[in-house]
Amino acid sequence: MTDNLGGTGQPVRWDTLTWPESGALASETNAVIIPVGAIEQHGPHLPLNVDSVICEEVALGVSALTGVPVVPTLNYGVSGSHGDFAGTLALRPETLIALVEDVIDSLHASGIRQFVLLNGHIWNSGSLDVSAEKLRVRHRDSRVRSIAYVTMYPGPEVNGRVQYGRGLMHANFFETSVMLHLRPDLVRMDRATSHIDVDSFWDYRMDQVSDTGVWGRDVAEASAGHGRSEFERCVRTTARAISAAVREPWPSSAHRPSL
Repeated sequence: MTDNLGGTGQPVRWDTLTWPESGALASETNAVIIPVGAIEQHGPHLPLNVDSVICEEVALGVSALTGVPVVPTLNYGVSGSHGDFAGTLALRPETLIALVEDVIDSLHASGIRQFVLLNGHIWNSGSLDVSAEKLRVRHRDSRVRSIAYVTMYPGPEVNGRVQYGRGLMHANFFETSVMLHLRPDLVRMDRATSHIDVDSFWDYRMDQVSDTGVWGRDVAEASAGHGRSEFERCVRTTARAISAAVREPWPSSAHRPSL
């Protein structure tokens, strides 16, 4: 990736800074990325930490290009809809809302005023949207937005080999390919299985529609090369959007709260 949007080429990790460094960075950069993942089943061939691994790596790549710091990933998510599959560690939606509020309140106290919630798990979306709304009301001098790491894609967002996936797209061709690129040591391709998705008005618990925890076809065709292409596109498009966002003028300078 050749984009340089203000970064040094190395990610800025909030948790490795000293307190004077974090204060100075807040004054200079005034923004953070908060990755939000999940620990949940991803079929018989992928580890439980897929959503956290991919989201964190995208966030670090964006930070390297933009210089916007990344706070430690919130690894637990709203994952109860996986049902009876073993291994999943789930938060209630209201727990994730409270966690995000506390994290942003702490960052606000340190001087940060722009917050990008970078989501790696679709069932987190409702809670993150609620958190953003509550925080926009609470901190009138701040800007908060929740996006997925594929939100800024042009055209079809994900080549996931899922036609009707919506929220059920899971452990599929896309995620398997990206994990083969990022962490091939954690992928068991000899156990890969597929599931043909069907059209449905309703979204269901994963254990109601799949006996393997997979939703998507052609998983065995996943490759590290495809994963690298998709991953780099996630980083590139998200970095361009965030670089522009943190410099975006407020709607009216006359009404912008003082920092």
